[in-house]
Amino acid sequence: MKILGIKIDNLSKEKVLEEIRKIVKEDKQAYLVLPYSEFIVRAYQDQEFKEIINQANLSLCDGKGLFLATKFLKTPLKERIAGVELVEDICQNFDQVFLFGARPEIVSKVNNKFKNILGFIDGYQNDKVVIKKINQMQPKILITALGSPKQEKWIKQNLNKIPSVKLALGVGGAFDFISGEKKRAPYFLRESGLEWLWRLTFQPQRIKRVFKTVVIFPYLILRDKIKN
Repeated sequence: MKILGIKIDNLSKEKVLEEIRKIVKEDKQAYLVLPYSEFIVRAYQDQEFKEIINQANLSLCDGKGLFLATKFLKTPLKERIAGVELVEDICQNFDQVFLFGARPEIVSKVNNKFKNILGFIDGYQNDKVVIKKINQMQPKILITALGSPKQEKWIKQNLNKIPSVKLALGVGGAFDFISGEKKRAPYFLRESGLEWLWRLTFQPQRIKRVFKTVVIFPYLILRDKIKN
């Protein structure tokens, strides 16, 4: 399906993990994206970013606002695939995983939480250093946490330079939550679509991003429904 011209795959978590198992066994390379409300607004305004999403092998709904929007548009998704949980599932169930992104102390903490991680590098290194380290470790899965759209554009530009990687995905701020650097919103806020309010309380500087999530995105969805 497409929301505002952006591809979203309607898959359950179980099916996603099944697809990842297939991908890592294949010779070709693939990448996965995790759209949410602000992500969709940015792609709506950035043609290059939109094309990257629509060319992804898997595009999964990460945000509750986006999940609710699909219901409003009468095209409901089976499940929301939260980036934090997906990272944890991959790190627990797959070998040959490499972590790239975030501050050194944060990515190190994420690495220490799991046994299957081949290696890691923080997000403050230049591309040449990063690519060299990844190629030395020869991972099959690359989890990138550089923030959107930087991480998606990085993957698109550099995936062919790291041939051992069969699947790359961008996970935004997931490392911050997995490491314990930041506390996730309570479950009821996440499920009600109000996680943005929790994060804004602790990070007032996010106000411009929140505006895209709670004002611009609903406006675009409503306009699209009326138009169609």
